[in-house]
Amino acid sequence: MIQIENLSKSYNKKEATIKNMNLEIKNGEIFGFLGPNGAGKTTTIKMITGILNIDQGDIKINGYSIIKAPIKAKQNFGYVPDNPDMFLKLKGIEYLNFMADIYEVKENERKNQIEKLSKIFELENVLNQKIESYSHGMRQKIVIIGSLLHKPDNWIIDEPMTGLDPKSTYELKKIMKEKAKNNQCVFFSTHILDVAEKICDRVGIIDKGELLFVGTLEEIRSELKENKSLEELFMEITKND
Repeated sequence: MIQIENLSKSYNKKEATIKNMNLEIKNGEIFGFLGPNGAGKTTTIKMITGILNIDQGDIKINGYSIIKAPIKAKQNFGYVPDNPDMFLKLKGIEYLNFMADIYEVKENERKNQIEKLSKIFELENVLNQKIESYSHGMRQKIVIIGSLLHKPDNWIIDEPMTGLDPKSTYELKKIMKEKAKNNQCVFFSTHILDVAEKICDRVGIIDKGELLFVGTLEEIRSELKENKSLEELFMEITKND
């Protein structure tokens, strides 16, 4: 479970980037975090994961505050950032072992996880190559695998489908659904609204740092009294703002 309490962030004194956000992502659900470019999605995620400092409020991961107990909080999630260009000088297998070391994944467990996930994402034949030689999609897949090695209860993924081929996109969505089925939490930032419409249990729509709506697609339709697609409803809500 991820709890966001009275969260605010400013990069200058004139205007808040994130404005007093309150949000709870429950166990057993895929939560879609939607918004235009520059709306505050990635800034919010970077505060959830402890990359950015919080100006006001708190974020709790399985009850652990990212401010007061950052190590405990970070042990309880896996994170896929919006940019996979990292640790490029490492070989794929070196990166995965590094991630497994950080999360203290035991030798047998990490071996099984690496073997299983590298086959799912078709990277088993390139693990001994440097990540800098990978395509963008391959880099995305190695980061996804690294985030899953410790079987996190909370999976925080920021635009994870960018650059993925159709098969890998399918496998990613399958893993997301399995996590929700196992009473785990998936926090999913995306701009691909038709994907969010098909797989998310609830969505949150953010624009200009403000959370405009949280609920199911049916609840959005009911509030707007319109029987439209998520894409059409999204445009309606952000236009009204």
